[in-house]
Amino acid sequence: MNILIMTNTYKPLVGGLEKSVELFANAFRRRGHRVVIVVPEYPHQKSESDVVRIPAVANFSGTNFSLQLPMPGVLADALGRFAPDIVHSQHPFLVGDTALRIASKYNVPLVFTHHTLYEENVHYLPGHQEALKRFVIELSTGYANLADAVFAPSESVRNMLQARGVSASIHIVPTGIYIKDFLRGARMTLRKKMGIPANAFVVGHMGRLAPEKNLEFLARCVARFMKKYKQVHCLIGGQGPSEEMIRAIFLHEGPIDRLHLPGVFRGKDLASAYHAMDVFVFASHSETQGLVLDEAMACAVPVVAVDAPGVREVVDDGINGRLLRHENIMDFVSALEWALHLNRMQRVRIKKACRRTAGHFSMDTSAQRALDIYASLCTKGFSRQAVQQSYWESKLRLMQAQWKLVKNLTKAAGALIGLPESLARS
Repeated sequence: MNILIMTNTYKPLVGGLEKSVELFANAFRRRGHRVVIVVPEYPHQKSESDVVRIPAVANFSGTNFSLQLPMPGVLADALGRFAPDIVHSQHPFLVGDTALRIASKYNVPLVFTHHTLYEENVHYLPGHQEALKRFVIELSTGYANLADAVFAPSESVRNMLQARGVSASIHIVPTGIYIKDFLRGARMTLRKKMGIPANAFVVGHMGRLAPEKNLEFLARCVARFMKKYKQVHCLIGGQGPSEEMIRAIFLHEGPIDRLHLPGVFRGKDLASAYHAMDVFVFASHSETQGLVLDEAMACAVPVVAVDAPGVREVVDDGINGRLLRHENIMDFVSALEWALHLNRMQRVRIKKACRRTAGHFSMDTSAQRALDIYASLCTKGFSRQAVQQSYWESKLRLMQAQWKLVKNLTKAAGALIGLPESLARS
């Protein structure tokens, strides 16, 4: 099967979505399928086989993201003779629009993964925040209904999409992990490298350090906890615009000398960093799965997290961590104290529960589920060869796809300015 994956973000960016694309692509390739990934150009990118980079403006709106340039024909030339059997879009706009056009051109199914709660990311855009939230919700919902199938990383995301009016077929397909990669780690070696005492209690976090991850709240909670308990250190892996804010909070609260921000962990160091932790903390409201939670669980590290879509499917309160129903600093600190004061038998029981949880998120299982859905879609009235033989039929489908995109954008724009839905449709 020829699989075309289209995404606005990919390596060298480091985050859950980028990791998801890489994990699925590699899993598909190991099963004998050819996968081509289309992504905008990024600074410091490395050449990679079957990764097509399209021209883009780097560091859009002061972020690390690249904005693709509208250059008709460039992608068709870059793809050459690669003709997809299926197109899998990772975003509902920009490259996602192009994904719909290509699927229509070749008369193949379009799959869309709803990775992100886009309304939690509008702070990157200028304008009225509530209006922008309405816009991105309407845009992503409409795009999902243009797809032949939608992948939801968790049950709570599927329920949310259905409540928003997504009528397309929705399948729960979480991004999996290779559990064996996380079973072992050099706990003490990593601690020594970071300057963390062997007997310290380590609170840890991994991920892109950005505002939508709710890191200001998280930093205040952990700093407050560390101020009370002098044996506690904090290890945060990742990079992003919120790094200086985190440092400022720890400096103000006092325990700046026990904060460790070494940047991005890769390879074996990633598993070792998790193993160096005693508890993993998470407060993001913008996730649909939270891949780092699965990785922490695979390393037998309990999680303290704020309830959110994708999080509640992983954290079982009191069993493998603590799931806090409300965002409250005192409650979060209390949950960290719970983790700190666990006795040996409790800790062993919770570690076993963590490993059991991680077992539900196998990459092999997730990849095979995705491929089964692809295969089922390809048998439902699509005929790539027929469209390739008819130039005018292909052009007509392309125009129809463009019209669908325009209608979806118009409807979303109506939500942006507060038009009644009936007017937005007209």
